[in-house]
Amino acid sequence: MRSALRSQYFWGVVALVLLVGVNVVKDPSFVQITINDGNLYGSLIDILRASAPVLMIATGMTLVIATGGIDLSVGAVMCVAGAVSMEFLANVSDPGSMTSVLSALGLALGLSLVLGMVNGFFVSVLGLQPFITTLIMMLAGRGIAKVITAGQNTTATSAPFRWISNGYVLGFPVAFLIALVVVAALALVVRRTALGLMIESVGINPKASRMAGIRPRNILFTVYAVSGLLAGMAGVFTTANVMTVEVAKTGMNMELDAILAVVIGGTSLAGGKFSLGGSVIGALLIVTLDKTITFLSIPSAATPAFKAVVIVIICLLQSERVRALFTHRRPRPPAPPAQNPTQTLEEVVA
Repeated sequence: MRSALRSQYFWGVVALVLLVGVNVVKDPSFVQITINDGNLYGSLIDILRASAPVLMIATGMTLVIATGGIDLSVGAVMCVAGAVSMEFLANVSDPGSMTSVLSALGLALGLSLVLGMVNGFFVSVLGLQPFITTLIMMLAGRGIAKVITAGQNTTATSAPFRWISNGYVLGFPVAFLIALVVVAALALVVRRTALGLMIESVGINPKASRMAGIRPRNILFTVYAVSGLLAGMAGVFTTANVMTVEVAKTGMNMELDAILAVVIGGTSLAGGKFSLGGSVIGALLIVTLDKTITFLSIPSAATPAFKAVVIVIICLLQSERVRALFTHRRPRPPAPPAQNPTQTLEEVVA
């Protein structure tokens, strides 16, 4: 139990369970899962589906923050990915064909990867501050999306493309399964190879890692490229859900949710050690919190305050000092004085 309390994302799991408990108290059917045509339905399944975009951007953000950087452009990249895919499907002759769907998906992910590589180039090669670089890309991304859509909301009709977000595989939402496979594959790469250690070393001390034979420039370029690519996938999930891209709203403030998910998961903003599993817990917590706010009919004006209070409490519980209160060991009683082996039994008793 003491080791669990020391875990950085233990309280994230506790908060997730408590949020589900609050919803169950209000409506016991919250955890009810029904089967219809072989597919699972229910509030918990809705949470899994809604968590797919947050899982994507939180995973990329984890790697970026582990290097001591930040990526504020993920929301804008989501918008760009949604804009290029919707615009393509809206103007192609047969949007329902597999060729059109794969082309739209390729354009969205390809452009997102390019934007991530631009961030990586500015940070790793030119040496610009990640905050400034990605802030510029956040503004430029919205402008690129407006250019692509001519400043208008774009709607398309494509059943196969919509299936990416709303379809089911083996009864589960396909978007969640795709996100889970991507996160698992990435976790396997960074933990079963030296890549994860190199990312952590760059985040702890770039100069020392360079002297140890690691090339921080390549690591930084890679993590920002991956972050852009995953943000593009998140944009596909978001726009495919409603088959509409709103340039002013798609991906808005998603970078904040990604950063919060990473922090709740136990990854330090100072860089260094990271936890992809913790970020998954954080992403699920953020989505569950949004669902709880809606489920409890909390007024929209009070929503940010309610969300902030919950997240602040979780972050406080992750503090080293606060966790020390739960893991404080009681002092051991003093050891009895050493006995002289030459003493007789009567002398010991006396």
